[in-house]
Amino acid sequence: MDKLRRPEIRQQTTQQMYGVPENILEIEVVNPQNHGVGRGMFTTFEIQCRTNMPYFRLRYSSVRRRYSEFERFRDMLEHEIGRVSIPPLPGKVFTNRFREDVIEERRQGLETFLKAVAGHPLIQTHSRILSSFLQNQEFHPTI
Repeated sequence: MDKLRRPEIRQQTTQQMYGVPENILEIEVVNPQNHGVGRGMFTTFEIQCRTNMPYFRLRYSSVRRRYSEFERFRDMLEHEIGRVSIPPLPGKVFTNRFREDVIEERRQGLETFLKAVAGHPLIQTHSRILSSFLQNQEFHPTI
């Protein structure tokens, strides 16, 4: 009768068990703010990013983006990394877009989008657009 082989158990150091993980990329979309008046009114969202990944120049960053910048970012990602399916953004809102519940729904959708994009290993390691969008105060790259 064959003996069952148990998997080898590797001992971990305390640092390995409780230390900082090798690659952290935490993203939150918070603090929506409305700007302007009348037909020129728009909403911006704060993107907070915390990382220890070497592809990012800052360990912590906070930038503000409006929805149109998210659209531009998504388009640029599709051109930069063509072999990855980029998830959709939450849809455009044409009525009641400045109501708190509508803004909150959009904020959640934008956060879900960014976490999905930033969670993809190929995008994390090969996209200059991602780090620029998350960390540069001004986002004006060209395709």
